[in-house]
Amino acid sequence: MRRPEARSSRYRRGSNTGHPNGSRSDATWPEGRRLDSQQGGATVVLLAVGMVFVLVGTFGAAVVGAAMAAQRAAVAADLGALAGAGKAFDGDSAACTFAADIAARNGGRLVDCRLDGLDLLVTVEVAVTPLPGLTRIAASTARAGPVRG
Repeated sequence: MRRPEARSSRYRRGSNTGHPNGSRSDATWPEGRRLDSQQGGATVVLLAVGMVFVLVGTFGAAVVGAAMAAQRAAVAADLGALAGAGKAFDGDSAACTFAADIAARNGGRLVDCRLDGLDLLVTVEVAVTPLPGLTRIAASTARAGPVRG
């Protein structure tokens, strides 16, 4: 093990770089390694690129979540309208109650329901939270009734 006093005059005590005039450009460590002022720069760039990927992924997941909510609303409205149309002969109240039950089982909330002759018109909403603190509503309307030729 070397003693600090055994160092050459080039590596003075108190100097940041080990070079007599404090210049970093041509400074070296005692082992012969060159000092580099850019050391660790790749880590910062890698972290920045990683954050971009995380943000793009989060945004993509939010968009996909909203699209899935719209699809769920459409499915809940279609199934609710079909189920309620089967009860159209029993009246508006029975048809809408049955449609609301089916819509709720599919993750939706019945917003509007009415009979138009023998056709049942149903509007269903599905709430989605794509990002924390951000809630959106996806709505869909469906019509079902007997076949007309």
